[in-house]
Amino acid sequence: MTRPTTASDGRLAAVSPQEHLAAVSPEEDLASASVGEELAGAPAGENRAGASPGEDLATYVFAVCRRRVREAVFAGLPGLAEDAPDRPEHPVRTLRFGALTAVVQHVPAARFTEEAWQQRLADIRELERCARAHHAVVTAAAAGGPAAPLALGTLYHGDDRARAALESDAERFHAALDRIDGHVEWGVKAYVAAGSSSATPAAAGMRTGAGAGTGASASPGAGAAAGGGSGAGTGGGAGRAYLERKRGAHRDRTRRHERALRLGEEVDAELTGLARAGRRLRAHSQEFTGRELLQVLNATYLVAAEREAELRARVESLRQKTGARIEVSGPWVPYSFAGEV
Repeated sequence: MTRPTTASDGRLAAVSPQEHLAAVSPEEDLASASVGEELAGAPAGENRAGASPGEDLATYVFAVCRRRVREAVFAGLPGLAEDAPDRPEHPVRTLRFGALTAVVQHVPAARFTEEAWQQRLADIRELERCARAHHAVVTAAAAGGPAAPLALGTLYHGDDRARAALESDAERFHAALDRIDGHVEWGVKAYVAAGSSSATPAAAGMRTGAGAGTGASASPGAGAAAGGGSGAGTGGGAGRAYLERKRGAHRDRTRRHERALRLGEEVDAELTGLARAGRRLRAHSQEFTGRELLQVLNATYLVAAEREAELRARVESLRQKTGARIEVSGPWVPYSFAGEV
């Protein structure tokens, strides 16, 4: 996660939202929102936000689109407003720069300082509220065509600096919009039973063997015969057997872990063949997932929108073939493939 900073180009903060947006339910989409015909008239500007005299405002940027966007599609979306969510003083709006359109909102600069962002990041409820609000606006912007989402917490010192900074990156925005046009993002996680890499049959055998050894030691005569009358010899043989069982259990765990990793690679290879692009993410630990499952794949894929049925069919086939638990989330706006803009 990038620490919020005040950049020389006027940008106040740029915090990656990927892990926070994962908490937003993909079912809570904005399918009812639609983008109509292009706006007529002059481009949107900083005076359209209705700033109060003397109020220090920052410009928050949600996304960048290639087309003009009707601001009516954001009706009912509070964005980052905290005053009156139903009728925010500073509504979500558009800001033209060159041939592109940014989706922006004025926010009180005093409430979006570096210190304020650190407090938001530390408050899980506030962080989730901001992530959901950001996601809702980006989804509405993308309803009528490609929208390149910016990171959660991307702010500038006013519209003029926002426009200048965004325009300097226009080439990268065009490339990102070309890349994601007609595509959506799908998240895929694959799991196997955690017991397959911990409590193995070899480990159970080790415990059984130890019990048998204890029973044998109850008969001194038998021990003496096995060791040629030497108690030390008996102890040495039992020790070697114990070490062999330990090594065998370790080899079993290693083989099982390697098989689990290969399963993750198999699922990834199969889905990568369907996608325009894929991205592997760090696997979550069991402490994070809170499950008796080992995560062997955490990935996201950029897939043509019309191939959803094919993706789901392929995932179901992989479930049947591998026996793994495979979870799919989406479709999402392509956060992971819009580029770090």
